[in-house]
Amino acid sequence: MSDFTSLLQSFRAYLASHHEAVLARFLEGFDWQMAERALEPRGLPVVEYLSDIAVPTDDHDNTLLSALIRDAASLHWAQTYSTGDFGDAFLKRYGWVELFGTRGHFDSDVMAGGFLMLGPEIHYPDHHHVAEEIYIPLTGGSLWSKDAGAFVPRHAGEIIHHPSDVRHAMQTQRETLVALYLWRGGPLAQKSIISGRNT
Repeated sequence: MSDFTSLLQSFRAYLASHHEAVLARFLEGFDWQMAERALEPRGLPVVEYLSDIAVPTDDHDNTLLSALIRDAASLHWAQTYSTGDFGDAFLKRYGWVELFGTRGHFDSDVMAGGFLMLGPEIHYPDHHHVAEEIYIPLTGGSLWSKDAGAFVPRHAGEIIHHPSDVRHAMQTQRETLVALYLWRGGPLAQKSIISGRNT
């Protein structure tokens, strides 16, 4: 079994470096002492885009991204959707890894957390789910839509909060999106409901 304790510690430390009230409320009471699961490494085409990301070594906020790049090949990457949902081109540039949760490398039935990846020039259409969600992009250059609104730029380190069942969508441009995510307050393994193609 691989030991991802260092990655989990970097994940927790990154969250601790943010002091926004919405994040503090989301994390309140969460027990970070979790048993590690034995998951086999599973790669996806989108993971190859990590090799194109230049991580400044003098920026403390990039410690987590560096840790993810270091461990990426050993992690169990997954996809929620099929070709019938968004097509083959989307699947080649989409994937996520659950670091902790009901399916993750660490066991939690209270909250799920991990990383989403979207390769360049990908539109992730409107979708929603019961669980409340927080995203924090670790890379820049992506556009985000909330509640069927206009797409707006979101920057690395910015907290993006989606209450339960609020529609949201993402659009990448030339840069790959790597984003930390958290789910809480709903089914942690729910397949998102596709609510439209917000363009």
